[in-house]
Amino acid sequence: MTDPDPDPAAPPAEEQAAGAPAAISPEALEDALRLAEAMVFAAAAPVAARALANLLPVGVDPDAVVAALRERYAGRGVELAEVAGGLQFRTAPDLAPRLRRVVAVARRLPRAAMETVAIIAYHQPVTRAEIEEIRGASLSQQTLDSLLEQGLIMPKGRKEAPGRPTLWATTPAFLAQFGLKDLRDLPRREDLLVEPPSAQPVPEVG
Repeated sequence: MTDPDPDPAAPPAEEQAAGAPAAISPEALEDALRLAEAMVFAAAAPVAARALANLLPVGVDPDAVVAALRERYAGRGVELAEVAGGLQFRTAPDLAPRLRRVVAVARRLPRAAMETVAIIAYHQPVTRAEIEEIRGASLSQQTLDSLLEQGLIMPKGRKEAPGRPTLWATTPAFLAQFGLKDLRDLPRREDLLVEPPSAQPVPEVG
C-alpha cells in the first residue's frame, strides 16, 4: 500500500520548519506574559521593546506578548501604555479624575518653567539665549535648575557659535510625564501653557 499523494498546495516539510517559528505552548506563552508583566510593573521607567525581547525566552514573539498583555489589561484599572518609546502601566484615563481625591498629584510646573520646557521641546536643541528670544523674557537660572532636577531637560552638546553656548533638549522623562510615545506626538504648543497664550509673560528676575 502506497502513501497518499501529498497536498500540492502545502509547502515541503523542510520549508515549513525554516519559514516560521515553532509553535509556543499555552503554558510557555502564559509564562512569557507573566514575565513581561513583572518586568513592566517593576521598572521605574518605560520598558524598551529591545529590553523586553532580551528577557523573553527564545522563540517567543515580543510583539505577540505585548499585544496579549495589552488585551489582558484593556478596560481594567490600569492599562498598558506606550510612552517615551517604551511600555508602562498607567491609570485608566477615565479613573484619573476620581483618584485625584485620594492620591497626591504632582504640582504643575510654574508658567515660566512650562513655557521653557515647551520651547525646548519644539525647538530642540536650543540655547538659553534662543529660549529667551522666543519667550520674549529672560530665563532665570532657578527655572533652568528646576527643570534639570526634575529630569525634564538635559544638555545636548554645544552650539558652534561664539562662547559655545550649551544646547538644551528634552529627556525620556519629559515624554513619560506628558504621556507621549515620542516627540511627534507633541500637542499644540498652547496646550502646554498653564495660562492662555494671550497673557503676556512677565520677565523673571535673577
